[in-house]
Amino acid sequence: MSQTIEQTHAAGPGTGLGGAWNVIVCNDDHNTFDHVATTLARVIPGVDVNAGFRIADRIHQAGVAIVWTGHLELAELYWEQLRDAGLTMAPLEQA
Repeated sequence: MSQTIEQTHAAGPGTGLGGAWNVIVCNDDHNTFDHVATTLARVIPGVDVNAGFRIADRIHQAGVAIVWTGHLELAELYWEQLRDAGLTMAPLEQA
């Protein structure tokens, strides 16, 4: 059974936030579970290392996992931080 960790921030007309966006990490053959788990714990609010390992396992098993959902500006920030740490990222996707 696949689960995702999602954190949704309210966004509506006139907020300028553009609705919810998914930050998606893809499986690859060059990042270790340790690196993925600690990077997720460092970047994504509310994710500790244990949760990072659970997400890393889902990424490995399913090929991808949504690691955060929220408004566009934060989604872009987390996406860039994860990419800059070497994780393989899917394009941002509107939820």
